[in-house]
Amino acid sequence: MTSAATAGIRGNSRLLLVEDEPTQQMLMERLLMQAGYEVDIAGNGAEALEKIRSGRYELVLTDWEMPGMDGVTLCRLVRAANLPSVYILLLTSHQAVAHAVEGLRAGANDFIRKPADDSELIARLEAGRRVVRLEQSLRDANKQIEKLSVTDPLVEIFNRRYLHERLPQEAARARRHGHSLSVVMADLDHFKKVNDDYGHQAGDAVLQHAVTLARGALRQSDWMARYGGEEFVLVLPETHIEGAYAVAERIRRLCAETPAAIPTSQGSPKNIIVTASFGVVSIECIPAARDDAEAMLREVDKALYESKRAGRNRVTCVKRPTPAG
Repeated sequence: MTSAATAGIRGNSRLLLVEDEPTQQMLMERLLMQAGYEVDIAGNGAEALEKIRSGRYELVLTDWEMPGMDGVTLCRLVRAANLPSVYILLLTSHQAVAHAVEGLRAGANDFIRKPADDSELIARLEAGRRVVRLEQSLRDANKQIEKLSVTDPLVEIFNRRYLHERLPQEAARARRHGHSLSVVMADLDHFKKVNDDYGHQAGDAVLQHAVTLARGALRQSDWMARYGGEEFVLVLPETHIEGAYAVAERIRRLCAETPAAIPTSQGSPKNIIVTASFGVVSIECIPAARDDAEAMLREVDKALYESKRAGRNRVTCVKRPTPAG
């Protein structure tokens, strides 16, 4: 049990030992460290609750009988507060089944009666560790699935679904707090000709190139989504129309000046320039509406159309409303 192999299996699991009796505390800490656990100690329930709030522990081994806050109350408070998920093993001297049921209902994952056999205690902790890590794996997998569901696989930015979920939240927040919010819509010029002349792999390379250029012009708080085949929407929180115009103009210039390397049938890449047209709108440019997000998308689409109608490779802004009087 004390071998390096056993410790490696446990993978430096962090465990909080909650025990108020010094001698028992010392013996338990030694046993747990020999079994390969990283052990922290709390001398009472209140101290343990504060430590658990940090989210550092996979496992909590707590005595039932303690002065002040006992182990059952600690379990109940941890679960009621929706604190970081931990596996709680409750040590109890009570022999009645009713006491075990009380502990489990309070939020303990398992219990073991005192005096506990060392090998049984370690085995139960190991079972708890497996449960915790399986739950973490499931949470990680769910996060990855959620990320994939809102991400465009080709250009690795948000997709249209995410745009329609998130933009209304951004617009509502901006209206509520009187903050600025701007939206830029971009469309690559003559993109169909790229696919027709060079093939869809070349078209994919151009899309990825354009997204890379656009990302370089954005702040950490800004984000972008693929709106259609070669259309993109950039969302710029806390940005007035003038700032949004400057961002769009910078990206337009980068597209016009930076060639995209596309694959060819000859093997060597070919450099081509693909320009882009832009529409820009800010939330202060439109009247307040029940669905500000949809209104902004409609207006910015019109502005984009004006850029294309006027010859492409340009930026058109939705004008601010003229103040009354």
